[in-house]
Amino acid sequence: MKKYNFNAGPSILPAEVIKQTADAVIDFQGEGLSILEISHRAKYFQPVVDEAEALMKELLNIPEGYRVIFVGGGASLQFCMVPFNCLEHKAAYLNTGVWSKKAIKEAKAFGEVVEVATSAADNFTHIPMDFEVPQDADYLHITTNNTIYGTEISDEKLQAIYEKKGNVPLIADMSSDILSRPIDVSKYDIIYGGAQKNLAPAGVTFVIVKEAFLGKVTRHIPTMLDYRTHVENGSMFNTPPVLPIYTAMLTLRWLKANGGLEAALERNMAKADLLYKAIDESKIFEGTAKKEDRSMMNICFVLKPEYAHLQDDFFKFATAKGMVGIKGHRLVGGFRASTYNAMTLEGVQALVDCMKEYEQSLNL
Repeated sequence: MKKYNFNAGPSILPAEVIKQTADAVIDFQGEGLSILEISHRAKYFQPVVDEAEALMKELLNIPEGYRVIFVGGGASLQFCMVPFNCLEHKAAYLNTGVWSKKAIKEAKAFGEVVEVATSAADNFTHIPMDFEVPQDADYLHITTNNTIYGTEISDEKLQAIYEKKGNVPLIADMSSDILSRPIDVSKYDIIYGGAQKNLAPAGVTFVIVKEAFLGKVTRHIPTMLDYRTHVENGSMFNTPPVLPIYTAMLTLRWLKANGGLEAALERNMAKADLLYKAIDESKIFEGTAKKEDRSMMNICFVLKPEYAHLQDDFFKFATAKGMVGIKGHRLVGGFRASTYNAMTLEGVQALVDCMKEYEQSLNL
């Protein structure tokens, strides 16, 4: 039975990338060594890091003056590194879910934090936009996509945020929607994210940083937590996560070969439209996020109240049909289908067919 991986993360990767990574685990580039055992200082690994950075810059059209670095620790470490490096007096945060809340918690250890808006009262089912950004803030922090609640800041709302922020630097956690659509990197001073959604296996974190933005706080920053350390050493200050960086490079090659981010956006919109249409037309399912803020990457839905008792039954039915990882987060319940770049339209169609077959079996 074919299985379709809808896990929120670590998540689906392109089949050819998995195959190429598996080959490198046996023999990396014909060197007679596994990529798991090569030195990160070896002459044949530095080109991997260089190509990964170059492809990120090319695909995202990153301007001059920015660097791409690869570090460990996940986005959760960035919740600390961002304020450590950038918060001198005051920072502004848009609270759109669990990950925003975690980032806010860490930032409070370094200075004043202003929560400019939150949708917590509505269980984070929408992106709040009725806010002003204090112009004396050191930066504004946003989370562009929320895996748990299935919301995403649309291009239209991003444009509004660019206007609202004025001259305040903008920092974004893009863990779960990076490379899913074109973005204007020049509007940001730092973009970061765990790579285990759209880019690589768990273990590596990407950071896109504007070099001129660094070095402005007066506090001492431990060497390992200073962005400048990793910029100056080309992600090689300490032993980097070798295998995930290699897989990230392969994924970036795959993205480029398949039309870049414009083509990825078209595919992602088609997948999301297909599944949301099925949810909206269903007699038993309904979406959880406000329509204008629905995510392309993480599609959350539940059974309508009168059918809520069938949740376990549908989950078993879907699992038997090969659907993997569709159980929703406990804070939302129901179901979640993560439709990252590597998920095919065929996979989403299989889930839609599964939902319709189950609904028809109820003879409503």
